[in-house]
Amino acid sequence: MTKKTMSPEQQGADWAQQVWLWPLQATRLALDSYAQWFADPRPASSRAPEQAPLAWTTPNTVTLQLPSLRLRQFLNGNAPQRPVLVCAPYALHGAQIADFAPGHSLVEALHKGGISRVYVADWCSATPEMRHLSIDSYIAELNVAIDEIGVPVDLVGLCQGGWLSLVYAARFPGKVRRLVLAGAPVDVSTPSELSKMVAALPQPAFEQMVQRGDGVVSGEHMLRFWNIPFSQHEVEAALQRDVGDESDEARVLLDRFERWDRATLDLPGAYYLEVTERVFRQNQIARGRFVALGRRIDLAEVRLPVFLLAGESDIVVPRDQALATARLLGTRPALLKQACEPCGHLGLFMGSKTLSHSWRRIARWLQADIGDVAGARISA
Repeated sequence: MTKKTMSPEQQGADWAQQVWLWPLQATRLALDSYAQWFADPRPASSRAPEQAPLAWTTPNTVTLQLPSLRLRQFLNGNAPQRPVLVCAPYALHGAQIADFAPGHSLVEALHKGGISRVYVADWCSATPEMRHLSIDSYIAELNVAIDEIGVPVDLVGLCQGGWLSLVYAARFPGKVRRLVLAGAPVDVSTPSELSKMVAALPQPAFEQMVQRGDGVVSGEHMLRFWNIPFSQHEVEAALQRDVGDESDEARVLLDRFERWDRATLDLPGAYYLEVTERVFRQNQIARGRFVALGRRIDLAEVRLPVFLLAGESDIVVPRDQALATARLLGTRPALLKQACEPCGHLGLFMGSKTLSHSWRRIARWLQADIGDVAGARISA
């Protein structure tokens, strides 16, 4: 655990930026040292030994296995209820961001909020055989998973799982009843570190990195390149709790966070190039030019109830960017909710205070009848 001289807020922001902007950082590295690594990679014996997979916090079963995802079902009680599907971000880390630890689990918060049927899209790390998978591939498999659950579903998109969820809801409007977007980048014309970094790099740089990875963007390589250890303050910022008391619980959380941080995912090169070009460089979703499975997506035609959640100190998807999605939608004002939490990016999904506040509110909103939603009578 490394100590830094920056403030806790600066440390949390610095580490979060490295983690969540990893595909772009990866490309920047490709311009100088990435080629050298591939020309002279470390022998397998010098690499860190593989650890056992990190256990999920909440008991669950895999109800469907597809090439790109495992559909996990989390049940709490036997009462029949409309299903909620959490679409985790497909980025450097895995879907356990939605079920990190007791008191820091979105799944647990939804259960406590009265939602008994929760599903999580657990994205698989890319293999060489998956290198040609595109955004359409992931939308199609998400569609299969939702059909398996039973439509309509309430869809919860986290970070980059948010823009994917929004595109899905626009492409299949009859299959989504309500939509929650948490820290989700959609209109990247609103400035952020993410959009600035994309704009600063030419597309051939992204292509070069994919080529050198034989069609796969390696999370392990990127994490090894940075070699930026997180600090206690950064964990505390993400979890919104003190972990410096040397208790058994604190030690378990710190160890779990380190293991989660090291368990990286790889991305298919085709998907990665499409995301950087179509979503972030050309801003096609916000501009109405994004085509999903053969159909152009018009966000003005999205009229379902939507809840937007942002982090006040989020540098990955700043508050203004996360909430800017509202003006693009055709959703009536009475059906549109917004909330902003005093946290950074990871705090939106793991923070104990955020989970007990806004996510409990979201759980009530998901269960309210349409009269309650239209009348805006959901209490904070």
